[in-house]
Amino acid sequence: MTTFTIKDVKKSFPNGEQTEDILKGIKLSLKEGEITALVGASGSGKSTLLTIAAGLQSASSGHIIFEGNDLVTMKPEQIRKLRASKFGFVFQFAHLVPFLTVEEQLLLMLDVAEVSMSKREKKQEVQHTLKLVEMEHRKSAYPPSLSGGEKQRVAIARAIIHKPKVLFADEPTASLDSKRSKDIMALLQKLTESLKITTLIVTHDEEMLTYANRVIRMNDGIIINN
Repeated sequence: MTTFTIKDVKKSFPNGEQTEDILKGIKLSLKEGEITALVGASGSGKSTLLTIAAGLQSASSGHIIFEGNDLVTMKPEQIRKLRASKFGFVFQFAHLVPFLTVEEQLLLMLDVAEVSMSKREKKQEVQHTLKLVEMEHRKSAYPPSLSGGEKQRVAIARAIIHKPKVLFADEPTASLDSKRSKDIMALLQKLTESLKITTLIVTHDEEMLTYANRVIRMNDGIIINN
């Protein structure tokens, strides 16, 4: 089932007296329960496309349709609430809060997403989510004591604890070695399928593409396969 549609999206930046076109009319549909991977050389527009789709920056023109709403015409506060409640994010680095335990990181995300649960229910949800990423035994640990792979597992748990419809991952394995990268991608694949999430990943690592249901290659602001 298609849950996210990108139609004729363009993005331009002023460059002196010229205008630089970063995205040149992108059309793309994302499906529930699938990983779509964006690949391409540096400057191809893949990260720009992901951040626009996620509402982190605006498109110059076009449409981004999610649950009947067009992010391009939504007000900033509406987009902020949408990101907090319906989207999840994983980046190259985990960006965990150093003075919060693993459990507290996830509890904070539930507060940010304004999830309506009692304190007891939130703790139960944290335990359940940490079990999904095999980190329940580290719930009292602080980020400095975690390995790189463990930090990314916590970041993934934080990204899915509020049950988002769409997960955006920008180079989620770029800071990890080959084995941990494969472990993280296998985890994302498993969660995408089991939780029926629509997942969009940007990666430069060709080895990681085996975990994607669909690979979209970009060059110079356009999709060269679809």
